[in-house]
Order: sequence, then structure tokens, then C-alpha cells
Amino acid sequence: MPVTLPLRADLEGRLIRRYKRFLADVETADGRELTVHCANPGSMKGCSTPGALVRCSTSDNPKRKLAHSLEMIRVGRSWVGLQPIHANKLAALGLEANAIDGLRGYRTVRPEVDVDGGSRLDFLLDDHTRREAPAYVEVKSVTLEDDGVARFPDAVTSRGKRHMETLARLKQGGARAVVLFVVQRVDCDHFEPADAIDPDYGEALRDAVASGVEAIAVRARVRARGITLEERLPIRL
Repeated sequence: MPVTLPLRADLEGRLIRRYKRFLADVETADGRELTVHCANPGSMKGCSTPGALVRCSTSDNPKRKLAHSLEMIRVGRSWVGLQPIHANKLAALGLEANAIDGLRGYRTVRPEVDVDGGSRLDFLLDDHTRREAPAYVEVKSVTLEDDGVARFPDAVTSRGKRHMETLARLKQGGARAVVLFVVQRVDCDHFEPADAIDPDYGEALRDAVASGVEAIAVRARVRARGITLEERLPIRL
């Protein structure tokens, strides 16, 4: 059965601009101009074209300064999910449902684990049906597409590089270590690191994989009412 993260992105409009990293202006279908929250810290390269169709969610929390959040943007034939936290939430659902190829069989899924002298990774998997070693998993949300290739990152990420180094150390210590790329769009047929944007991250990823860290990429279909986990994508390093 497909794993879907529920979502309500009912407000339709077109992007006017994205600015100050966490803000965007949107013109709604009925002609209003709204400022909405944009919870994506990356560059959103290729996913911030003025005039593109967008969908936003609405919060009824009276303490919020902005009632709406930018959830997705239409790029070609694909809705692209813009909220990195949704990649983590979808991964959690997939792990708990044993629905992610390569990460099945774990009976315990623990989020937000502290490791390696203060670092934090997204998940610790344990109590496998056959494996003895636990598995540490770091999730990366992928929105960048380049000629049918899903790429990460879309901006220089020293934090992402540190995550790869941490995973490599955990692997050397006897644990299983995995980086999970959740591609929030359906117009990509494989994954590669974005060396042209951050060659240091690409090198760290390759070094980590060479040391035994596993890299897994999965594709997700983004819709107004939910994000659905689909098939695993090939990775080319």
C-alpha cells in the first residue's frame, strides 16, 4: 500500500517573488497579493521562477505572523515539494511502514538522535529481523533538477558535508550508516551530487560511500492533498 504524507495545500496562486530566504509574495487566483512563509533554507534553484503556479497551506494558529506557507511550485509537468521537513516526515512514515527499499526490517525507528559529540542525525533504526548493527539515517530533501537528473545540494552546505563525515565515522565504528535522498518531484530518473554547486559536498559523499556509507534515493509525488512515496532511483556518483 502506498505511503502518503497528508497535506492540505488548498490556496492556489502564482509566485511573484521569493526573498529574504523565508518569505515569498504570491498572487492568489482571486487577485489578492499575499506574503507567505517559505520554509526552505536553500537557494531553490529552478524552483522560484516568477509567474509559476504555486500552492500554499493555511494555518489557524493565531500566534503566527503569516497564515500561509509555500508548499509547492509547478515546474514543467511536476509539482515540486518545497518544505524540507516533509521529506523527513515522509521518510518516517516509510520507515515505520517498511516501505523504503533497502531499509526494511527494522522494528524500532527513533527520530532526532544525538551522535558523535553533539551532532544530530534524523533517524536511528534498530531491532532488525536479521541485522545486529543499528542504522543511522540522515535525510536530504531534493528539489533541484538538471536535465532529468535529481541533484543535491542546491546551495553550498557545510552542514551537509559534516553529516557525511559523521556517517562515515559511525560506519567505521561498526554501525550501518545511510544518507537518504528524498526527491520531491517526479521528473527525474536518477540522482547525482550537484558538483557544480558544491564540489566539497560531492567529494564528501563519494568519500563516505567509499568507506561503506550507503546512499539511497527515493522519488516522491507531490500533490495538493499529500506527498506519496514512490520508487527508488538509481544513484550515479
